[in-house]
Order: sequence, then structure tokens, then C-alpha cells
Amino acid sequence: MQDYNKKVCLLGDPGVGKTSLIRRFVENSFSDKYIHTIGTKVSKKVVELADLDLRVSMLIWDIVGQKSIGLLESYFKGAAGALVVCDVTRDDTLSSVDDWVKSVRKVAGAIPIVLIANKSDLMENAMIDAQSVAFAARRYGSPHYLASAKAGTNVELAFSTIARMTMGEPPLSA
Repeated sequence: MQDYNKKVCLLGDPGVGKTSLIRRFVENSFSDKYIHTIGTKVSKKVVELADLDLRVSMLIWDIVGQKSIGLLESYFKGAAGALVVCDVTRDDTLSSVDDWVKSVRKVAGAIPIVLIANKSDLMENAMIDAQSVAFAARRYGSPHYLASAKAGTNVELAFSTIARMTMGEPPLSA
């Protein structure tokens, strides 16, 4: 099995659940307590892509949700892929996806993007539907997933997909 290291950025507005998604993926845990990310936090998890005989050591950068582009550019350098997150209960967070994708691609180039609509466990309060997420994802040629860091729904799938895509492989379907 071949080993690779890949830097992946998690992007999105404050409060969309970036840190919770990482915690669910890396530690398989969830907390309802909101922790505002200051600066950036880097987590690591190895993803085995058995069908490809590859092991991808993902360095996952949880980036502050504020759009101070000068600061963000240094975080984006060297990124092999990005997970862009919106919150299904806040339609403004889907509107921000364009800015996040443009910002990271301006620095890192045409890297693969996976769009995650988080908090799918709260669909009764949703302001964003699956069609809107699919439409946004098509603009970037990206797969998309309705996910829940709380329930664990599609979290592993989204991260495994970006790992595959950083290796030049096609995305996984939900």
C-alpha cells in the first residue's frame, strides 16, 4: 500500500459546523458546545483507500470562518482539496460558498472541492433544500452531501471522497 500526505482545508462561514465535522471524522465524537475557531487547527487522520491500494494521511485544516482574505491566503497554500461547508438552517451560508471556493482556488488552483450541507438532522428547520445544494455544487463540478456531524450521516463519505479526489480519483456517490 502506497502512502501519501494531503493537505485539505475545511471552509465555510462561522457556525456551520466545520469543527464538529472534523471531530466526528477524526474522533467519532460530537459536542453541542460551540467553540469559535481562532486562527486554524490542524487535525490528522489516515484514510485507507483499499480499492486503490493507497493510504492517504489527511492534514485537515480547520480554518477560521472569517473572510479576511490576506490571512486566509497563507492557510490555502499547498492545499490539495477543500471541503466547503454550509448550514441547511441558514441560507446565507450557501450564498457564501461562491466566495470560499473562489478564494481557495485563487491561491491553490483548480483543486477538488466537496460541498457539505451540514446539520441535516435539522431538516425540519431547513432553509436550504437538496436541489439548491446540488445546483451550487454543479457550478464547481463538485460532489455534494447532506451531512450531520451530530448523527454522523455522510461525514466519513465526504472526507473519503475528498481523499480520493486529491489522488485524481472520481468522487463517491451517497
